[in-house]
Amino acid sequence: MNYRHAFHAGNFADCMKHAVLVWLVRALQQKPAPIAVLDTHAGAGAYDLSGGPAERTGEWRAGIGRLVDDPPPALPVGLADYVGLVQRLGLYPGSPALIRALLRPDDRLICCELHPEAHAALRRRFAHDVAVAVHRRDAWEALGALLPPQPRRGLVLVDAPFEAADEFDRLAKGLVTGWTRFRTGVFAAWYPIKHRASIRPWFAALRQSGMRDVVAAELLLRDPVDPARLNGCGMLVVNPPYRFEAEAMPMLGALLDRLGGREAGEGVEMVRLVDE
Repeated sequence: MNYRHAFHAGNFADCMKHAVLVWLVRALQQKPAPIAVLDTHAGAGAYDLSGGPAERTGEWRAGIGRLVDDPPPALPVGLADYVGLVQRLGLYPGSPALIRALLRPDDRLICCELHPEAHAALRRRFAHDVAVAVHRRDAWEALGALLPPQPRRGLVLVDAPFEAADEFDRLAKGLVTGWTRFRTGVFAAWYPIKHRASIRPWFAALRQSGMRDVVAAELLLRDPVDPARLNGCGMLVVNPPYRFEAEAMPMLGALLDRLGGREAGEGVEMVRLVDE
């Protein structure tokens, strides 16, 4: 309940997460059948980067600020889509705003947010929007209660705050719960990379979970050796859409070219944890 995403909105990790998210939604929309998207940790929906918490940390300046003010000469399709949406939507869009901007007439968005202020902001944002349902609900409980969605095709985004010491364990259990109820769905879970000691057992648990077709896309700004610093981040994807592994890598590479600081250990990686 203490985590406030407004302090970190638009930073390099947000850029990576949201670029991948936009690609995944677009990929699912290659087929005409409608989709449902469940955003389990939805946040406030949009953030003012010019003042308040975001301005105090200034993290966005080394993230979305660089992409908008000085974009790479040729952006891969998914990254160009994301940057274009940010420029069009005004305030820096959180995942609910990005998803909503992409929905087709028959698609649906389900948002869960437990923090009272963020939930209230989300309710105001989508107060009269019939395509969006907003719940003040625990994310881990929602993965069991709200799946499978209607329509029964779509994406589940899990963007946990990683404040609790057992967050990786809860994420593994939550993903298995959701996948058990919605095995055809695409699941995307963001995770921080500070050091590898916490990620190795999580990967091992995922390999033993029974889930199939699991990959992890990672962006590292430096060697993950400092447990007190966010050195990189990843998106774990279950049931990735066709060509995800091939098309996500150039997208991550372009992000690193613009957001990296040429430090030792920086790079991008695609790890296949479980085959189909």
